[in-house]
Amino acid sequence: MPELSARRRLLVLAICCMSLFIVGLDNTIVNVALPSIARDLGGDVSSLQWVVDAYVVVLASLLILGGSMGDRFGRRRVFQTGLALFTLGSLACSLAPGLGWLIGARMLQAVGGSMLNPIAMGIITNTFTDPKERARAIGVWGGTVGFSMALGPVVGGVLVGAVGWSSIFWINIPVGLAALVLAGRFVPESRAPRPRRIDPFGQLAVITLLGSLTYGIIEAPKAGWGSAQSLVCFGLAAVALVALLIVESRREEPLIDLRFFRSAPFSGATLIAISGFAALGGFLFLNTLYLQDVRDFSALRAGLATLPMALATVVCSPLSGRLVGSRGPRLPLVVAGVAMTVSSLLMVGLRPDTPLWQLLLAYLVFGLGFGMLNAPITNTAVSGMPRAQAGVAAAVASTSRQTGQALGVAVIGSVVTSAVVGGLHAGFAQASHVGWWIMVGCAAVVLVLGVATTGQWARGTAERVFASVPEEKRQSVSAG
Repeated sequence: MPELSARRRLLVLAICCMSLFIVGLDNTIVNVALPSIARDLGGDVSSLQWVVDAYVVVLASLLILGGSMGDRFGRRRVFQTGLALFTLGSLACSLAPGLGWLIGARMLQAVGGSMLNPIAMGIITNTFTDPKERARAIGVWGGTVGFSMALGPVVGGVLVGAVGWSSIFWINIPVGLAALVLAGRFVPESRAPRPRRIDPFGQLAVITLLGSLTYGIIEAPKAGWGSAQSLVCFGLAAVALVALLIVESRREEPLIDLRFFRSAPFSGATLIAISGFAALGGFLFLNTLYLQDVRDFSALRAGLATLPMALATVVCSPLSGRLVGSRGPRLPLVVAGVAMTVSSLLMVGLRPDTPLWQLLLAYLVFGLGFGMLNAPITNTAVSGMPRAQAGVAAAVASTSRQTGQALGVAVIGSVVTSAVVGGLHAGFAQASHVGWWIMVGCAAVVLVLGVATTGQWARGTAERVFASVPEEKRQSVSAG
């Protein structure tokens, strides 16, 4: 790909961030609309979990495939295809006449979204060839992730309160169409010099693993945790995981190159992303039900209540990117782990009449931690991987985020639902305590791994992985 001017590179970054913004926004904007969707379309708590997780699970399952498709068929072409499908899915969501139709349209959105995040990172990585300039661009990219996901509940509350739940999907349509046109005009086509072959077995194993695990967890409160249905789902997930590890380790060009998980920074970033975003998914899901079903807040008021979280994320996301570029990932990860732990501890004693100032403080501190989380995850995932397969590298980090969020909604939502006595309004606050403790554990994992995987020993493991890359690929790899 020819060298672009500084102005053109910034324009490419802006177009990629536009796509990332609507995908990130859609991840969380739907949470505040869940009670309104339930009133209009019907459904219990598990149905509402599926409105969130149908999107997230499909997205997580296809992200790595989306990245490799961009490397093979052309990043701009696949990027534009993803924008078209995501925009079409958003339109279908807004017109859904029933809950099943809405969940199906959310899955179509996710198919399109899976072609956006990893492809955008692949475009950015191949556009910004200078390491320092690339680090700043990745910082902006990571900041957009945090900003869009934190802004979702606020924007959702305003739209649901003013127009109705369908309007939360309308916002994607003009942004998606604009990004589609601009990408065709300004984003140069690029592909990997030696793209990997498509791995259908690995892709099927990932879909089976995430789908069966999520289905088993969400439906367990109704079917029973020890029921035949639950045991079959969990057993199928275990078989898919074992098969994935065995077969992928023997393939010349696997869907997921397991070698890179020998790098402590890379595997640490993966686990940090899963844990951090599990906390985010649970945090947003529980707060939505608490504020609207227990405290009787309107959608608008519930959305505005999360404004401290959004503001803290907006401030801390670019700061995190600069800290990663100047001092490395350890400090932002430590701050993220401490802040998210403190925020969750503020909520473990939640009552129906918990003071509003305590809630707002918890939201503010959580936003501070979440804002610090994204940039170090992305930077660590991309460094140490072949630049020629940048889309796949970014997809591993994005898959970890989406997997964490899906599991957070599924596990925390199901555990809390199983503990509710006397209906949501009367029993949800007390039942939610176990959910907040799970989030404390997730945040503690972020803190511990943030320290353990960013020191000298961890860098040594990354260097050994770098040395294991074949000589013909090593020139396109950064040891990070």
